[in-house]
Amino acid sequence: MEKLDLAKTHKAYYTAKATPELVDIGPAAYLSIAGQGDPSGQTYATRVGALYGVAYTLKFMYKAKQKDFTVAKLEGMWWFDEDRFGRPSMEEAPVKVPRSEWQWRMLIRLPDFVTPKALDDAIDAAFQKKKTDAMRDVVWHEEKKQKVVQMLHTGPFSEEPATLKKMLAFIEEHQLKKAGLHREVYLSNYKTTASAKLRTILREPVETTDPI
Repeated sequence: MEKLDLAKTHKAYYTAKATPELVDIGPAAYLSIAGQGDPSGQTYATRVGALYGVAYTLKFMYKAKQKDFTVAKLEGMWWFDEDRFGRPSMEEAPVKVPRSEWQWRMLIRLPDFVTPKALDDAIDAAFQKKKTDAMRDVVWHEEKKQKVVQMLHTGPFSEEPATLKKMLAFIEEHQLKKAGLHREVYLSNYKTTASAKLRTILREPVETTDPI
């Protein structure tokens, strides 16, 4: 039985350069769970664990149907309450907004053959096995095709503002307009990879009318 690997099937989606670039991504469907708080805290760990629990339950359900696939890389959408914290620039926000106030939606991309009904079944099965309440908060999430400015960040998450500064300069130079939530694709396992070697794709959705 051949196993589908989205990182190979959609190679461009999981690839970025070490300099800012404008690209098109999507559309795609994802498993998703939302929350708020410090990503090094227990709430984040519990909810991401629930997301993976459902993802692997779904994988083995399809494997039994001869449609096996590799669970895709974790992704995250990040934002904060602008009414409370204003609108700091891209590179300032991670520092100026308290980590306890960070809002996030973590995602795992799904193969095209997975259905919302199958996800509902996987959530029920995963909950019956683990009894983790957060599994009930996993939902189906879709993203439309969109333009993004992206760049590969290599190193600790704490050093992302330097990369974001370069992306912001690119956005301003080409007179682009931000058009969505900051997004990250985690190419490395942060639990097993040295922080200096972490590889993360940073993405900012934008609007433009003039080709670059």
